[in-house]
Parts: sequence; C-alpha cells; structure tokens
Amino acid sequence: MADSSTQSIIIGASPDRVAAVICDFPSYPEWTDAIRRAEVVEEYEDGYASQVRFTIDAGVLADEYVLAYEYAEDLSRIEWHLVEPSRMQRTQRGSYDLVGNPDGGTTVTYTLEVELAVGMLGMFRRKAEKMIMDAALKQLKRRVEAPGAAH
Repeated sequence: MADSSTQSIIIGASPDRVAAVICDFPSYPEWTDAIRRAEVVEEYEDGYASQVRFTIDAGVLADEYVLAYEYAEDLSRIEWHLVEPSRMQRTQRGSYDLVGNPDGGTTVTYTLEVELAVGMLGMFRRKAEKMIMDAALKQLKRRVEAPGAAH
C-alpha cells in the first residue's frame, strides 16, 4: 500500500521563477541534500524533460530510478510517476501545484505517494519521508529565494 503525503509552503517568488527552478533538473544536486545526480534522459519537443534519472542517497534510502514528467501548459502543475520499479520503490507519484499569491509570492503544494519495494519500519519510513518533503519544499524555497538565483 502506498503512503501519500501533502505539504505546502509559501515562496517569495513568482510561480514562473519557482517552476524554472523545479524544471532545472541537472542542478538538483546543488541544492538538495539527498540527490547525488539528476540526468535528463528524454525531452519533449518544447525542451522540457519528459524523463529524468535520479540517483539518491538519503542514508536509510539509497536508490536510482527514472521519473516521467508531465506539465500543465502554464506550469501551474508539474507531476510525475515512476517509469518502472526500482530497487527501493514499487511506485512513486507526485506533483507540485503552484498558485500565485496577491503579494507576488507562490504557494507551492507538494504531494508524494510512494510504495516501497522493501519493508521499512515506520520510524525509518517517516524519517525518509520527512527528508524528501524537506528537500521538496524547504530546500526548494531556499534555492528560489537565494540571492543571485536564476530569474
């Protein structure tokens, strides 16, 4: 059975800027603790990644896997799913939903559903989930809001 989690954060930047950081997969190892490598293996005609291979090492969770991505035309939603089971995961589905706020910031809602291929004690699963959520939101916020971040 897959576990699903959702969290939101407010980032002090426009949805376009947030989406640009999310879609810059090769730079993920620069700002996320667990991702060692992110390689675009296939692109759509418009240049956006359709498949990305990730190598992660989050202590209790080390894995290599490929995610397939789909995008809303205005990039208000970026979603993905695991292409095929990996050593650690049977399934993974997730999404970022970006909503512009009146003050120019963006509310980012991150949803992740993962079914692990290995049994993991609840305590370790929660720790791994917290690390993934932190990377997805807090580390994303830090990257987008950093002085000199790509605009």
